[in-house]
Amino acid sequence: MARWKQLLLPRVCGCCGPLRPRYKRLVDNIFPEDPKDGLSKSDMEKLTFYAVSAPEKLDRIGAYLAERLSRDVVRHRYGYVVIAMEALDQLLMACHSQSIKPFVESFLHMVAKLLESREPDLQVLGTNSFVKFANIEEDTPSYHRRYDFFVSQFSAMCHSTHEDTETRTRIRVAGIKGLQGVVRKTVNDELQAIIWEPQHMDKLIPSMLFNMQDADDLDRAGHPSSPSGAGQDGEENPAALAESCFRELLGRAAYGNMNNAVRPVLVHLDNHRLWDPNEFAVSCFRIIMYSIQAQHSHHVIQQVLGHLDAHNKNTPRVRAGIVQVLLETVAIAAKGSVGPTVLEVFNTLLKHLRMSVDFELGESSRRNSASSVSSGRSKESEERIVQNAIIQTIGFFGGNLPDYQRAEVMMFIMGKVPVYGTPCHTLDTVKIGHHGTKRIQTMLLSSLIMVTSGFKSKTMAAALPPPFLDPLFSISLMEDSELRQLVLEILHNIIDRHDNRAKLRGIRIIPNVAALKIKREKISKQDVAFMKKHGQQLYRHIYLGSKEEDNVHKNFELLFTTLAVLTIELANEEVVIDLIRLAIALQEMALVNEENMPMFIRCGIMALVAAYLNFLSQMIANPPFCQHVSKVIELRNMDAPYLLPEHIFRDKCPLPESLDKEDRVLYFQTADMAECLAGPGYNAERLSIPYVPQVTDEDRLTRRKSFVDTISLQVDIVSNNLPDKVSLAEEITFETLKKAIDTTGLEEQEREKRRQVMEKFQKAPFEEIAAHCESKANMLHDRLAQIFELTIRPPPSPSGVVSISAGHTQHQSVPVYEMKFPDLCVY
Repeated sequence: MARWKQLLLPRVCGCCGPLRPRYKRLVDNIFPEDPKDGLSKSDMEKLTFYAVSAPEKLDRIGAYLAERLSRDVVRHRYGYVVIAMEALDQLLMACHSQSIKPFVESFLHMVAKLLESREPDLQVLGTNSFVKFANIEEDTPSYHRRYDFFVSQFSAMCHSTHEDTETRTRIRVAGIKGLQGVVRKTVNDELQAIIWEPQHMDKLIPSMLFNMQDADDLDRAGHPSSPSGAGQDGEENPAALAESCFRELLGRAAYGNMNNAVRPVLVHLDNHRLWDPNEFAVSCFRIIMYSIQAQHSHHVIQQVLGHLDAHNKNTPRVRAGIVQVLLETVAIAAKGSVGPTVLEVFNTLLKHLRMSVDFELGESSRRNSASSVSSGRSKESEERIVQNAIIQTIGFFGGNLPDYQRAEVMMFIMGKVPVYGTPCHTLDTVKIGHHGTKRIQTMLLSSLIMVTSGFKSKTMAAALPPPFLDPLFSISLMEDSELRQLVLEILHNIIDRHDNRAKLRGIRIIPNVAALKIKREKISKQDVAFMKKHGQQLYRHIYLGSKEEDNVHKNFELLFTTLAVLTIELANEEVVIDLIRLAIALQEMALVNEENMPMFIRCGIMALVAAYLNFLSQMIANPPFCQHVSKVIELRNMDAPYLLPEHIFRDKCPLPESLDKEDRVLYFQTADMAECLAGPGYNAERLSIPYVPQVTDEDRLTRRKSFVDTISLQVDIVSNNLPDKVSLAEEITFETLKKAIDTTGLEEQEREKRRQVMEKFQKAPFEEIAAHCESKANMLHDRLAQIFELTIRPPPSPSGVVSISAGHTQHQSVPVYEMKFPDLCVY
């Protein structure tokens, strides 16, 4: 009997409506007999009023609705499923009390049931309900709620491969909306920081990128997708929605979450091989850089740099794709804040530049068989793509930095340029050889040109400090016309602070310099001091660079621009005289031709001198000087056009067999120019002192100085260091002190003396040079022997001392009683 009561009692209670709980009766009433009639509004209002009046019943209402929904899903009664979800949505919107927490759990359980079904309509329905829930701001945070399942399920929906295109689009859009809801629900909740953990980011980020990439592939194939936001569900564009969600996620990323947000992007690009071609990768990182907060930019740069290091042995095109992405990244970051990663960027890029050169040289050395020539050349050209991308990145990044940071970058890059004779700890030039060293020098100098472009420094001393200037000039002495061109272009970028180079482009006889409207300012005291200290160094490198046998038209153009820019930016009266002396020395060098220069180089130097003196005479506005220069140019036009730039640098210009030094009217005369400049302002007497380039330590850095030059330099130093007996015995008087204080002209006298010594050793016969060197060496040896005898004479010994006289060894004994012992040794 008891058994029958247990079986019949639930059925009797189920049939008797008044015995059922009120919340169940209210829930049952909202479901019509025919699901097509939809939700009963009046009954729904009663249920809502009851839930608001008795919030403690919300959890039971939710549980009962979840029970009915689960049963309807199993029985495929989808009409009632829609009604149940609509009722849940309205209850969520109406109830905002403490008791809503358990109801939310039932709601999320029902949403999960819908997402697990294989019906696209139910998945979309569940997603829409979840999005509505995500937009509700809860009063109190949830300590235990997790969204792991929803992240996984929505990510799977984003990768839907449904056969029907429209249905596939609807599912993907729903998945993206669901992820966007998860992001909005969690990123602002400090208790839900777990969403930024790698296991979730590895699902969120690739799902968005997959839809963005899919639309990009369609566009490339010629099937443009529908415009974003054009409607609901199927009419919306997954790519636009995914990009919006991606931007929103990155915009909410905090300082500690940036790495977890960027790393999945790099992994996705690797897995789908999107570095070559890299249009999508570039697009992704543009979105990243413009979406994140500016102070987090250096995190992204560090991630890309680390990724480049991880792919250092990958194919050249992949590395080039990563470098181009880095270029876009730093280009955007340079406009804001890049943090402490400035030098790290350059250091990493220079390291990969060296590695690319190693790969290129290794490929060229391995091309032994004829069958591998074509593949080797293609690999070599691909490495050039990597190198050009690195140079562009270095130059663009450096060019967008503030001037104070740009100066540091210039010093940093110059410290990486290998220079013969100087230590280079970062780039080992022994393994890569001369060709590899030249490649690295060329590429680093090319990047320096881009970094220095637009650089404006108030003083030349700050822009060209000795640690930067000395190695730069050392490179300018190398036997490579391309390297010398790059050095001159770097100097132009730094010295030309008023952008006059475009007006001076091309070596030519300018008829009216005033028409160029050249901008200039009065030279500052700091720049005057700079020219006094480094002017001779500048003149020396112009002088030596002009006579190189491999000079071409561009070299002479750049030399002319260098002289003109120096005149505009740094020339006072003293510098003008020095520049005229330099021009006269160049003319004399081309006429005398002691170094057997080719006729083209000699005529090119003559044309350079003519073009510059024409420019200088008009810049200083001295009419007599202008007349003298114009007269010489006119005569050359008639009798020797090959001495003018318009003719000598023309293709197939006929060259003379020799230059007649006696034909004085064709050359600029020192006496005539001194007479023109006589008067206040210019010290024209200094023009009579020939310009002689200084001999510095840079000569040993270049591998082209002759043995005679080295010997003459050594002997000159020895002769200068030996004291003169007459000068030592000279009486010190008032006139002597006056001459010692007045140092005017001593530098010029020293240069003239040095020139005479060098000329003597260059022209004298070898036997005479050898005899002179031997006598000087013997004199030095005797003096050293005297010094050593006085300073390191051995102590006396009873056994005698050894002395050498007339080539014979003699032993002299010393008695013990004549010896002098230290006090400590005497008892």
